[in-house]
Amino acid sequence: MSTAPSKGTVVPETVPASSLPPDTPSYDVVVVGFGIAGGCAALEAARTGARVLLLERAAVHGGTSSMSGGHFYLGAGTAVQQATGHEDSVEDMYEYLVAVSKEPEKDKIRVYCEESVAHFDWLETLGFTFERSYYPEKAVIQPGTEGLMFTGNEKVWPFKDAARPAPRGHKVPVAGDTEGTKMVMDLLRDRCEEAGVEVRYETGATRLVVDDAAVVDDAAHGVGSGPRVVGVAWKSFEQTGFVRAGGVVIAAGGFVMNPDMVAEHTPALAQNLFTLGSTYDDGLGIRLGQSVGAELKHMDEPFITAPVYPPSQLLTGIIVNQAGERFVAEDSYHSRTSQFVMEQPGSAAYLIVDSEHVEYPKFPLAPLIDGYETLEELESSLGLPSGAVAASLERYNDHAARGEDPDFHKGAEWLSPQGTGPWAVFDLRLGKAMYAGFTLGGMRVTVDGEVQRPDGSVVAGLYATGACASNLAQDGKGYCSGTQLGEGSFFGRRAGRAAAGRSFSA
Repeated sequence: MSTAPSKGTVVPETVPASSLPPDTPSYDVVVVGFGIAGGCAALEAARTGARVLLLERAAVHGGTSSMSGGHFYLGAGTAVQQATGHEDSVEDMYEYLVAVSKEPEKDKIRVYCEESVAHFDWLETLGFTFERSYYPEKAVIQPGTEGLMFTGNEKVWPFKDAARPAPRGHKVPVAGDTEGTKMVMDLLRDRCEEAGVEVRYETGATRLVVDDAAVVDDAAHGVGSGPRVVGVAWKSFEQTGFVRAGGVVIAAGGFVMNPDMVAEHTPALAQNLFTLGSTYDDGLGIRLGQSVGAELKHMDEPFITAPVYPPSQLLTGIIVNQAGERFVAEDSYHSRTSQFVMEQPGSAAYLIVDSEHVEYPKFPLAPLIDGYETLEELESSLGLPSGAVAASLERYNDHAARGEDPDFHKGAEWLSPQGTGPWAVFDLRLGKAMYAGFTLGGMRVTVDGEVQRPDGSVVAGLYATGACASNLAQDGKGYCSGTQLGEGSFFGRRAGRAAAGRSFSA
């Protein structure tokens, strides 16, 4: 017996171009969504001379991009890296991103690395300058305006053996978690206005317009047989209408705010998590792509995290599961650690730190359970097997005293024996720690943002970028802070120029 799809997973029907009124307005490029990806797509398209319309469902620009911490993942020798004495190369950046990506699309990673410095320079032309300074501590985000820090697993095994580590998290020079990205989005809005982009707020695309009479079949250029996308249907409050377009760029965000899509693709995000997204991260952009045959990739990959640092001193401790055993290198990037926690029985884990190394975070996402005078008391209170934590600590302490960690290869700078009681225990259990997450999957696209079908052919006239597209394809364990803003802005630019019919040059 077949069942109807849930409301949140319904794929919109397309609109035949032949049904449009003769006075339907026409644009060279229509961009759907004014986050970092959509804004960069619209700006680059307009700068080629294209007539561009940008539709945004919210009353203001920014989208989920404005909620981010302000990191752009960039490297290969940027001005900030050079000024702070950090050597990096295209090859090191490339090898690292390949190592942390799930089913890496090497052509995209290659061009992202090769043009990273030029993209860094382009970002600064928006009207700001990354501070030429480095923050050396392990943190989720710099507390000040420092322009560079490590924001991934570059120094974590096995990735540190795959490529020479280098910091690539470039932060906008504004203190605070979100103010820097808001500043960038304001500057992007200003540049779009100067370039002549027409922006309509509180207006969302609802369906794609296709021209069945213009069936395209150009195998030589990777275009499969099928109708061309030639516009969109839109809705603003009670008003509706259509626009024609030479190219449509979907940059409408992910699907973390759509319970039905989350349940279908990333059920872990429905388990007592704080969702990182705007109201309109409901997957509509992805479903618009599905309406014309787009293939979806990595839809089951979430980003999930509950950082146990800062203070970074806590990483000298050990993280154990319900069996009292270690299962991850504690110096891993916070999302990597959290993903390993999710895989433990009951999604349960505890961070244990002795009295010589414990520091108490001001705003703990992993709350303190208690301090225990003896390991026996700790095990009994937490319901862990008798002697399990004691055995794990004994092995860890013995190797840490020699600067070694043969089990998980934690970096030497974080190895310190935890042998002095009392021991503090921080709660990493799902439902106790403050876990947050968002989605990573989306439409399959080419390096220029052309939406692809399962056979690899492209849907003529349709492009996708940002959180509704699958580009660098990092999984949750390999994600680097700054990837969303970095790849969203970079591939957004490429999609905008491609939709305008122009080749891209960084």
